[in-house]
Amino acid sequence: MSNEELLKGQSIPHDSANKHVTGLAQYTDDISEPLNTLHGAIGWSKKAHAIIKKIDLKEVKESEGVISVVSYNDVPGRNDVGPVFDGDPIFPKTKVEYFGQPLFAVAAISTELARKAVLKAKVIYQELEPIVTIEDALKKNNLLFEPRIIKKGDPEKKIIKSKNKLKGKFNTGSQEHFYLEGQVCLVIPQEDNNLTIYSSTQHPSETQQIIAKMLKQKSNSITVMVRRIGGGFGGKETNFMTAAICALLSHKTARPIKLRLDRDDDIIITGKRHDFYSEYEVGFNDNGRIEGLKLKLASRCGMSPDLSYAINERALLHIDNTYYLSDLEVKNYLCKTNTSSSTAFRGFGGNQGMMAIENVVDNIARFLKKDPSEVRKNNFYGLNERNVTHYGMRINDNVIQDIFKNLLDKSNYKKRYQEIRNFNLKNKFKKKGIALTPVKFGISFTTIHLNQAGALVHIYTDGSVYLNHGGIEMGQGTHTKIAQLVANTFGLPFEKVKISSTNTSKVPNTSASAASSTTDLNGAATLNAAGKIKKNLNDFIKDKYKIYSNTEPIYKNQYIFFGNRSFKFKKIIEEAYLNRVSLSSSGFYSTPKINFDKKKFHGRPFYYFCYGAAVTEVTIDTLTGESIIDRVDIIHDAGNAINPALELGQIEGGFVQGQGWLTMEEVVWDKSGKLKTFSPSTYKIPAISDTPKKFNVEIFIKGSNVENVVNKQKTTGEPPLMLAMSVFFAIKDAISSLSNYKKIPELDAPATPEKILMSINKLKSKI
Repeated sequence: MSNEELLKGQSIPHDSANKHVTGLAQYTDDISEPLNTLHGAIGWSKKAHAIIKKIDLKEVKESEGVISVVSYNDVPGRNDVGPVFDGDPIFPKTKVEYFGQPLFAVAAISTELARKAVLKAKVIYQELEPIVTIEDALKKNNLLFEPRIIKKGDPEKKIIKSKNKLKGKFNTGSQEHFYLEGQVCLVIPQEDNNLTIYSSTQHPSETQQIIAKMLKQKSNSITVMVRRIGGGFGGKETNFMTAAICALLSHKTARPIKLRLDRDDDIIITGKRHDFYSEYEVGFNDNGRIEGLKLKLASRCGMSPDLSYAINERALLHIDNTYYLSDLEVKNYLCKTNTSSSTAFRGFGGNQGMMAIENVVDNIARFLKKDPSEVRKNNFYGLNERNVTHYGMRINDNVIQDIFKNLLDKSNYKKRYQEIRNFNLKNKFKKKGIALTPVKFGISFTTIHLNQAGALVHIYTDGSVYLNHGGIEMGQGTHTKIAQLVANTFGLPFEKVKISSTNTSKVPNTSASAASSTTDLNGAATLNAAGKIKKNLNDFIKDKYKIYSNTEPIYKNQYIFFGNRSFKFKKIIEEAYLNRVSLSSSGFYSTPKINFDKKKFHGRPFYYFCYGAAVTEVTIDTLTGESIIDRVDIIHDAGNAINPALELGQIEGGFVQGQGWLTMEEVVWDKSGKLKTFSPSTYKIPAISDTPKKFNVEIFIKGSNVENVVNKQKTTGEPPLMLAMSVFFAIKDAISSLSNYKKIPELDAPATPEKILMSINKLKSKI
């Protein structure tokens, strides 16, 4: 394969594809355990809110196979794994704040014996009243931070003057990450209290820092390594509890420790997606164009801040989706509840904000008895006007109109829209619905300093290339795409490039693989390192072979073409080594142009935007509430994709995960704060039978990035999840048909069969 083909976007297989399907891919739990390895288990609180009166661990310590037990007294340094704010104690001293909170941990000679031992703990609680719901937290003003108010223009005045007005409420639910590989860590002690840590994490550098602070050691004594993880979706971005406890057990015993959470324990202990509650008041004209909008957004953050501030901030930044809002006010409430700390999840709050505005726009269309797709178009950002966001960023890459028009045509939307209405007139119990929804999603960490990356590249004397960067491979193909970039840079076959495990001792101070920025950041850092080596080689060739051409050499098909000369790549590498030319370099990249004043909520928080749109057709059974996705059509902008096959996989996977969030994945806590959906038997994720019967996915053929991103690509990490909004609003469209489209259905997400039936009954009561 030539480098030209690579640059054009060759759909080569994922570098671990064969290993994935044959079981040869090595994950943390597959690493060979050293002699004398012990196995850990966590004892956790059975109450959601209580004072710990007494913990009796005598029987735990005496249990068969137990070597060590640790609790808060055994933490030598910082007893907290909070990534930004304190509030996530490794072990609490006197008070528990959620059902599932770790209280102590055990190291035993086997996993089975460790798990049996933790059950023997005797804990005496003084129960306190838990705050579980957003509603309860708002009533009691139980907030993590002061409410945040974002305002642009004079929305109240505009609403009063508007011809049409609406008010309403809306909820989006939580979601369990349900990664295939659960929380797992292996810690191996070295000399001088050093630790080597293998962890299923999206953030090795912060894992390193958290553990160093916990043990009161320097970061250089902790090495974290990750070859791949079996899915993360944000659930492994800040969940440092497993690695911290594992490291603490190893520190105390001076022995290797493996800690692998049971699936039920994993779900109970770890954080989930924030559920959101919204209230709105909107004024609009007869075309559905929004003139003034007031919103109240409240989220269930759980017992600690974790990343809730940033997640809610991104919700505020995406409250516009693809729509120009001239006059807007949003009040944001971060609710503290006695549930596990809500954490990062694909979309990072952006999708919750987008669902809030999409619900408003959809209801406007139904109020006006218009096709929602037309009302959506009427509110789009413009190209040369109406193109500044509510936070002051000018949009200069808007392609949503083009994507929308293409999708309307390719999906036969208008014809099917009418056919569905005819179908619903003829069928009493089965009803169809259709919806077309757009996506605009900003790319960059909104915490500016995180927009940086490092890399390390070596060329060996046989012409093979080794590279290391700070990104985590979690199935999305980051390693494959970056290896393609490097292969193209040096004009080599893909097979000549090897990516090693992400390692804090090779590339330090990395950012999490998150914010849909992993390939952008780490790819650019890697090319920076490769570029330095190329300069060394170019200078060497020019000097040795007396080449006076001002043109840049071309690296292609394992040759270097310089002036009118050509050189075999491998031979030049051998010569360079013999002439003491450096064939190794580190690289660095920081995202340009971004700036954002968080206090003023103004600036440019994103380097660029991703766009897409989806049309979904559904059928609901009005007797059971069940829904089926009949057909989905998607056009998504991936820019100049490095590897189109990987991008298509991300688009399809993101859509299905979003579909799960909006239709079936329901997280339930009871009034006492106990999590009821804690296992595969009580928590439903999409199965293959739940995927669309017809699934047409297309990458936007005109796609390119206006900014100087590697290969002019656009990410497909988070944005495709939001394409699934079309499923929810198609279901809502089907319900609306029961009133002959005269009434607006009341429907919250996820649209489970029960909620669909409840919505149908409410609608019938209004007819």
